Amino acid sequence: MTASYLDIAQINCDPTAVAEHKQKLLSHLQANSKATDVIWQYFVPELGEGGSCSLFGQLQDKPFVLSNLIDATNPENSLALAKLQSIVNYIVATTKVDWFGIYQKRLVNQEHELVKLAYFGEPSRATFPLTSQFSAISNNVQVGLSRIGRIINDIPQYLVQGGEYYTCDPKVQSEACLPILTETGELLGIIDAEAFSLDFFDQNTLALLVAACLVITECLPAS
Repeated sequence: MTASYLDIAQINCDPTAVAEHKQKLLSHLQANSKATDVIWQYFVPELGEGGSCSLFGQLQDKPFVLSNLIDATNPENSLALAKLQSIVNYIVATTKVDWFGIYQKRLVNQEHELVKLAYFGEPSRATFPLTSQFSAISNNVQVGLSRIGRIINDIPQYLVQGGEYYTCDPKVQSEACLPILTETGELLGIIDAEAFSLDFFDQNTLALLVAACLVITECLPAS
């Protein structure tokens, strides 16, 4: 699975390091998944004109309610979301990344979107439409559509060069966005990690993020 994932996502990192991180993450999950950790609703920023950007520091009055999309009465869904939040907590504690989120590809109003299931950090957009139009401004959607990971260790320079990027927090200087894939390479979702410093995502951190993607495939709630 690791080799095929690295090939499809076009990520260059050590498979042995991925395997080591995966085992540590699985051990963490066995001891740290509680249904009480599930975040069923969270506040999100106001959106700019046409929903093309987040207005940082300005929150919508009502929270985004995840249970409108996922059956909260199903205990398996609660357990899945608890595992995802536990993965988020592990990634943040291990890497000291400033923002980390897990998104699942789901049908929303009969259109596929990336839906944020678990995260750490400042409030951010809850869903991203998986459309070619939105991919022109969103790194997350680009990764979702292409299934190719993106590691940007200098966002200011990336923007100067015309790269696709959806700004939620202007302090972010580095980002790693990776696809979550089935064994056959179909898209299940993405992870997004952001740091307030340049050159944050080294090979070891990247190997941990790949390991997380491999583990997350078994932890997603029912579509």
